[in-house]
Amino acid sequence: MPTTESADNDQLFVLTAVLLTPAQFPSVLGDDYPEVCAGLGLEPYAEGYGLVLGQDGDGARWTVVTEDVSLVACAIAAWDCGMEYDLSPGENSIVGALPGWPLALAVAAPGVPQPHDPEPQEGDPTPLTPPDAEEWGPAQRRLGADEIAMQWAAWREQVEGEISFAEPGDEAHKGVRRVLEEARGYVNDPPPPGRVRSSFAAGEARTLRVDGPGWSMVARTDDIAFVLLDEEPGEVHPVGRGPELPGLLSSLDELAARPV
Repeated sequence: MPTTESADNDQLFVLTAVLLTPAQFPSVLGDDYPEVCAGLGLEPYAEGYGLVLGQDGDGARWTVVTEDVSLVACAIAAWDCGMEYDLSPGENSIVGALPGWPLALAVAAPGVPQPHDPEPQEGDPTPLTPPDAEEWGPAQRRLGADEIAMQWAAWREQVEGEISFAEPGDEAHKGVRRVLEEARGYVNDPPPPGRVRSSFAAGEARTLRVDGPGWSMVARTDDIAFVLLDEEPGEVHPVGRGPELPGLLSSLDELAARPV
């Protein structure tokens, strides 16, 4: 998390920032890039946005949307390395300032009142609020998939023995079969941008993140997959390589959005 900095002439005290692009966006906010953009009232431009979350001098929560994706990416990279970075988007790059925060933050700017929504003005949009991830549902399911992707080695170690690919007649894996069938459908009929994302993994492998209505899948192109379903709270289903999974993952990787 970055140190709090004064960002611009409006005295926005920056607390954090995130990327909003087809390849990188907060998964908790939606299954794909257009869905997340729609929730924020933004056009799903291919170039994407940067979201800067902070407080004004009165402590009010604001989310500044900028088109300067490279600037936000540089700031995030610096913060991740423990370095300071004054994130100050140029006025011409700012698309708008939205009241509230779309993500839950556990930090606040020092020397200003505690975070709160700004006083509503006529014509202002409803303040952004984080999705409810306390109960099992789409938001928590997507967060669970994020956790598996980040902690792949730990999750992989929990899988013991040989894992069989879900067989067509195996009713015990009906939900998993549905996910695999819908994922195969993406190969012939590409889904909205961001439903299939590819990122670096160990060696020459890629980590795939695939989402759909009521499900998420995390996989390594050289390994197995894990499936999470809305209808099965807290359950994580490992899917073995088998004869079909390698080809499916390879095809999905070819159409996936990738970080620039």
